[in-house]
Amino acid sequence: MSTTSPAQYQLFVDGAYVDGTGPDSYEVRSPATGEVVGTIPLPSAADLDAAVKAANEAQAKWARVNVWERAKVCHRIGDELAKRVDELARLQTLEQGKPLAESVADIEEAAQLFHLHAEDAVRLHGETMPSTIGNKRMFTYHAPVGTWGIITPWNFPLLMLAEFVAPGLATGNAHVVKPPANTPLTVLRAMEAFVAAGLPEGLVNIVAGEGATGDALVRHDGIDAIGFIGSSATGAKIQAAAGLKRSIMECSGNGPLVVLADADLDAAAKAAVYGAQLCSGQVCCATERVVVHQDAHDGFVEAVLRAAADVVLGDPFAGTTNLGPLNNEGVAAKMDRHMADARERGAQILVGGGRRSGQPTDLYYEFTVIDDVPVDSLVSREESFGPVVPIITGANDDELLRIANDDKLGLQGAVFTQNMTAAFRFMEEMAVGQVVVNDSTCFWDINMPFGGAGNRGTGWGRIGGKHTLLDMSDLRTGVISL
Repeated sequence: MSTTSPAQYQLFVDGAYVDGTGPDSYEVRSPATGEVVGTIPLPSAADLDAAVKAANEAQAKWARVNVWERAKVCHRIGDELAKRVDELARLQTLEQGKPLAESVADIEEAAQLFHLHAEDAVRLHGETMPSTIGNKRMFTYHAPVGTWGIITPWNFPLLMLAEFVAPGLATGNAHVVKPPANTPLTVLRAMEAFVAAGLPEGLVNIVAGEGATGDALVRHDGIDAIGFIGSSATGAKIQAAAGLKRSIMECSGNGPLVVLADADLDAAAKAAVYGAQLCSGQVCCATERVVVHQDAHDGFVEAVLRAAADVVLGDPFAGTTNLGPLNNEGVAAKMDRHMADARERGAQILVGGGRRSGQPTDLYYEFTVIDDVPVDSLVSREESFGPVVPIITGANDDELLRIANDDKLGLQGAVFTQNMTAAFRFMEEMAVGQVVVNDSTCFWDINMPFGGAGNRGTGWGRIGGKHTLLDMSDLRTGVISL
């Protein structure tokens, strides 16, 4: 896991790697090793202006390119990313901390997204509709919005860039991306694939930086729309700054996994553990709360403890590891705070509950299972973003549904039951954007629309399949007089 001296990275503007014009830079430190693995220039206002200018000029030309030609470029980007899976996955694990196998899957999926959205774009059809006036003909078509400012999180740095940039390019948009300050290296290295694929200069620009860079990007007059994935608190600030700019906002989740009395308890337990283990629980749809029918409680807890025994915390580059360190001290401190609150409120920590000593950094957090969790505890009320399975018990289906909907961060939820009527009830009445039946809250498919429910603090718009292309396009209407 040891590295050599930290690499000096650059910004990516107008199709080339460039030095920042500002005086400042910052270091990226590996949560896995503790080493500094890269130095990044902080972009100046002039750097951001240059990126936006390049994007605007490139987008004006790209919008006139035939959709079939845009699709060909997207396919080539997917191919070039696929050639670099091993290199990019190792870099991502070094800067992010997730097990190498997860990073490989992330990069492969990012490549796949460019192929998927290339195919989506050539099938993005308008429609004709009859007019009430006899000599009028009306039809709709999809036009690009313009230049998108994209702000992505540190848990899936390249994959979540691809979730915006692939459909954005396919529909004729340009992008200025602020990758997360903690994990910008994989994104910057991946731009080599975009250049090799022949992407026209200026369509994707990377200005790595911290919060001030993101704020300046959102407020920039040359940015037409905002794409954001991250916390609800940050999302609210972005929206306040963005005003009436078009936006896609995918924010925090605290969706529950509900276990009914007739559930397959082994399957539910494995799904709960997977949802807390994936990316060390640093996922917006992680197993943040498990709401269990009292008749299933004891059997479920036993099954969870069996499944948790297979979690191996350690070196994310080791083949036996399936749980890496947390990415940063902020999320680790939040886990500490949630554990302390759970103990004070009388919850029973059955497994884990703290940081593991003797590791290269202080970010290796033990896989944790908590029983008898009060509904008003922090681990229930807030998005923990760590490797924890909090178990809450309810007396009947009505109470389970009430507890499931008691939190405002309804992004994605799950329900385990053998009863199809009960499954449909929870699908229709859980206040989340997606309900997964008999699988993890972390279930994801690149062709499924993913996003929050109304009035739940989880944002709007959809990531996945044709729905992202629709959200990144303007629906235009033409009216012709005969």
